[in-house]
Amino acid sequence: MRVLACEPFYGGSHRQFLDGWSERSEHDWHLLTLPARWWKWRLRHAALDFADRARELEAAGQHFDVVLSTSMVNVAELRGLLPPALAQLPHVQYLHENQLTYPTSNAAAERDLHLAMVQVTSALASDSLWFNSEFHRRDFLEALPRFLRSMPERLSFDPVARLAERSRAEWPGVEEARLREPVDRAGPLRIGWVARWEHDKNPKAFFSALSKLAARRDFRVSVLGERFRRAPKCFEEYRRSHPETIDHWGFVENRDDYLAALGGLDVVVSTAHHEFFGLAVVEAMRAGALPLLPERLSYPELLEGVRPDGVWGLYDGSEAELVSRLGALCDAKRDGALERGVARQAMRRFGWSRRVVALDEALRQVVASGPFPVVGRRS
Repeated sequence: MRVLACEPFYGGSHRQFLDGWSERSEHDWHLLTLPARWWKWRLRHAALDFADRARELEAAGQHFDVVLSTSMVNVAELRGLLPPALAQLPHVQYLHENQLTYPTSNAAAERDLHLAMVQVTSALASDSLWFNSEFHRRDFLEALPRFLRSMPERLSFDPVARLAERSRAEWPGVEEARLREPVDRAGPLRIGWVARWEHDKNPKAFFSALSKLAARRDFRVSVLGERFRRAPKCFEEYRRSHPETIDHWGFVENRDDYLAALGGLDVVVSTAHHEFFGLAVVEAMRAGALPLLPERLSYPELLEGVRPDGVWGLYDGSEAELVSRLGALCDAKRDGALERGVARQAMRRFGWSRRVVALDEALRQVVASGPFPVVGRRS
């Protein structure tokens, strides 16, 4: 099949997903992309840009079987602006995130209801709605009625039922080709932070736990997550107060070096309040790190079928439990009783060699369920 893919935020995990799939797929892809910046502007204008570029492709004689867009494309606008032949193709939207439940920048900030409504309209204009986890799918569908009740009038139909019927969870894939065997480094426990340097990842709890642990145990920490222009103060405060515990500080741009750094971790820790999938955590586990993740969000889904030893795995999400578990892992490393590899094997199901087969087939099923003669048809 010929796939027209529209990605207005071509960077980070969005780019990894699109490149990872399209480069391994049995289908033939044409990518329309924009740089990964100004996400609100992307959500408002990307459809205009992509529709014009798609029109040029059609004029040049190119044809497609399906259109795939991601979360920052307004599918309703895109289909309204595309030439009829392209507008009537099946449209799949892949949601890395959504504006109904994505955390605001701080507790006092108000959600942009216009952008949330754009997301709802876009979802309804899609023929198939794919989420990067089952948790994300449920999260969106459960939030939708609450969001619509805040509007001045009710809709004449039930959008939740309509969207539930055409939605599914499709995990992204994880790179495998450049992974090396985990490095069993001697010495203290090596702890990894792989999340973004942002408040929704709850770094304050992470560094508070490490500060308490530092008074009792010997360990090293590598802070590998991506940093943006502004970062929570707790990062710099910890760096200054506990430099003796730091192995590495800062995001590693080179992909091979980053994967090598993951391979040197004993444990990857999350304290997140928000996670729709957790690609960085899965990558760390696939590279050999044992997980210590709060029992919430997408994490139980990621560890489904994994049998932890009672120390690593899911914890109750509290700082006290995190300190206790990390202390036990420090002792296990010191005594030579830290067993790695269980989570690594379990994460094989997220490898691209498996995911590309599933994603290609899911796309084929959408096209086979056509025809799609009327844009915005009632289901």
